[in-house]
Amino acid sequence: MAISLPESMQAQYLEAYKTPYKLRTVPLPRLSSPHDILIKVDAASYCHTDYVLAEGQMPGLPKSFPHIGCHEFAGTVVSVYDSSSKEARAFKTGDRVGVPGRAFHPCGTCFECRHDRPKDPVAEDEQGYSVHCIDAENNGLSKDGGFSEYALVDARQLAPIPEGVGAVETAPLMCAGITIYAALKRSGLKKGDRVGILGAGGGLGHLGLQYGVHMGFKVLGVEAADAPMKLASDVGATLKPRPRIVDARISEASEVVQELGAEDAKKHLGEMGLDAIIVLPESQAAFDYGMSLLKTHGTCVVVSFPEKGFHISARDVVFRDINVIGSLVGSNKMLREMLEFSAKYNVRALAKSFPLSQLNELVEQYHKGGGGKLVIDMSL
Repeated sequence: MAISLPESMQAQYLEAYKTPYKLRTVPLPRLSSPHDILIKVDAASYCHTDYVLAEGQMPGLPKSFPHIGCHEFAGTVVSVYDSSSKEARAFKTGDRVGVPGRAFHPCGTCFECRHDRPKDPVAEDEQGYSVHCIDAENNGLSKDGGFSEYALVDARQLAPIPEGVGAVETAPLMCAGITIYAALKRSGLKKGDRVGILGAGGGLGHLGLQYGVHMGFKVLGVEAADAPMKLASDVGATLKPRPRIVDARISEASEVVQELGAEDAKKHLGEMGLDAIIVLPESQAAFDYGMSLLKTHGTCVVVSFPEKGFHISARDVVFRDINVIGSLVGSNKMLREMLEFSAKYNVRALAKSFPLSQLNELVEQYHKGGGGKLVIDMSL
């Protein structure tokens, strides 16, 4: 069924670094590729990367101003390119979809798209498509994203939204959800292993508490500020088994390790503590605290990317055999798996909603550091 579309839309634009967003009325984007789909945006979530981009801390991005941000959003299909690809034909008008940032119009021929690299179950998709394509665009970063009434997306990016999950619930999962889900998958843990989430009260962290518990891990969350500490504790109280939430301002890492060792009936220091940690804050103190929680031969999964990087102790890597790896996002296959997992176990982001016209107020709220997620709800 054809949908009557307006000629213009409202969108929030960045016109320069370190400036507020400006609401504009602009023409709708045009479909130009067999993979193109036009969606009506129903919800668009704000990510820390939106702040990093707006501050000019991602060299070369955006490619030009004015720019529409947001790389985690959800919407309803309203138009598909006339000569559509098989991936685009899988969607029809009225379908509800989740949209991540990566990868818009991948080249299909680079070593990433050909999968000429070690097999990676977290990032692997069909031949010809890769979220790590070196030539692909990225919604909300190199190209316009979801802070608008309509958005042009790539059918190969999309994930159908399961029944019972709303757009406002879906949007945060398109970056925060898939990122922490993939990081947990990359950690190499098996059921019953211990994992620590540094920044457990943040947007990714409080989702990680939920995913980790439902994956069968023994979860420990770490925070160092009042509001995120409360949020992590509140989320933890809803889960069974209940994750342990640690205040790093009060509890020394060495004390936590000893307590876990006693709980696990371990005698030697090297076998006490966590099997893996997920580092979410851009804080050297959080990184060091997490490393101190790890057992010998443990794994540190780095998700955050502070402008000046992290200092990594050679002693940890050499003498304790700590494995330090990075994790960005998951494949489209894993995106869909994550959404189904979220629906099955009722994993949800704690979110506060704003109308599109109040995006700058949302950003102000973000800087207060209350934890959880902040979302533009187009129905408001």
